[in-house]
Amino acid sequence: MSQTDRVEHLFRHEYGKLVALLLRRFGVQHLDAIEDAVQWAMAQALDFWCRDSIPDAPSAWLYRVAYRHLISEFRTTQRRNSLITEHLSTLASEVIELEEASFAGEMSDSMLRMMFITGSDAIPIESQLVFTLKSLCGFSIREIALRLFITEANVYKRFSRAKAQLKTQTLELDMLSNDQMLARLPSVHRVLYLLFTEGYLSSHNDTAIRRDLCEEAIRLTSLLAASNVGDVPAGYALLALMHFHLARISTRQDEFGSLLLLEQQDRHKWNKQQITLAMTFLAQSANGDIISRYHVEASIAAEHCLSPSFSQTPWEKIVASYELLHNIAPSALHRLNQAIATAEWKGPEAGLAVLKSTDFPEWLGRSYHWYTVYSDLLLRSGEITLGRKYADLAIATAPTDSIKRLLSKRLLER
Repeated sequence: MSQTDRVEHLFRHEYGKLVALLLRRFGVQHLDAIEDAVQWAMAQALDFWCRDSIPDAPSAWLYRVAYRHLISEFRTTQRRNSLITEHLSTLASEVIELEEASFAGEMSDSMLRMMFITGSDAIPIESQLVFTLKSLCGFSIREIALRLFITEANVYKRFSRAKAQLKTQTLELDMLSNDQMLARLPSVHRVLYLLFTEGYLSSHNDTAIRRDLCEEAIRLTSLLAASNVGDVPAGYALLALMHFHLARISTRQDEFGSLLLLEQQDRHKWNKQQITLAMTFLAQSANGDIISRYHVEASIAAEHCLSPSFSQTPWEKIVASYELLHNIAPSALHRLNQAIATAEWKGPEAGLAVLKSTDFPEWLGRSYHWYTVYSDLLLRSGEITLGRKYADLAIATAPTDSIKRLLSKRLLER
């Protein structure tokens, strides 16, 4: 990895955490100035780090530059208020001394707190999600559009709506009650789930798998589960799901970086410690009477991780789990996955029957996900001409080159 690539990698990893920390210290009403300051800091880093070297504590370096730029902007625009007085003693020193370990912990804590703030009832859930993914998780507009199956214009609209609403809030970041945080907990879980998902199969064209995002999602979810508010069964189920997937992550690419399907992965190389940890969290999630989507998805992941081979996977159990998952959290994607599992259990014709009996929404019917499954089942059923037609559509609509290569190998090189 070149120095420029390393710097860009750090930017994507640090951007949201810096925004969250500064929002916590200065307030949501200064959101625009904070984002400008973070972008300024990163521009400075691009100049200095690519010429010299990345510092030992890059997070603290970026924070210092962003912090000073923000205070300078407050002064320049005559925004003299209590914030200046509060921070003058810090500004008097030549260097803001920060101990990196505690600073990293404070950044993670700020990320979680901001996730709860953006979960305000005054903001539509769709806008909450877009704002959090963009400003706190560092996703691009394109990545959010691909993850949520909406247009980029729609992402901009939702982001602007959330941003405008948040800037009117007077609630301090440390004043949320436990009841308010509990009400917003499902929204925070969903963001962490999507953060992990983007790492596990990235929509970024140059990086098929982003392990850093997966580990960041696990760190934040673990921090949340250790709190009074986050100590709930759904949180442990989400942790179990993440660890089951992380156990397989190093086997999802070959030596050339190409993605591998589940049946192509070397199960002997799956991380047994991660699987054991996942099973521990899954057991913890069993306390309580409510079954969340994360419970069901974790149980599906467990079946895969505990099966000795692809052919010995208990597909009938997985089909039943997808049926339950659809009942708990209705989604056309669950039906699509159910069709795949049914095909492995009863044959491709049975999988096609599931597809044909389901009324898929337009957004999914035009996606590479649907084209891929339909093509695969058609080809396996002997309908070669029609199967290749949909294979071409799947490859053409795939969001990244790594996924296109995987689909070409899966669908066209039979």
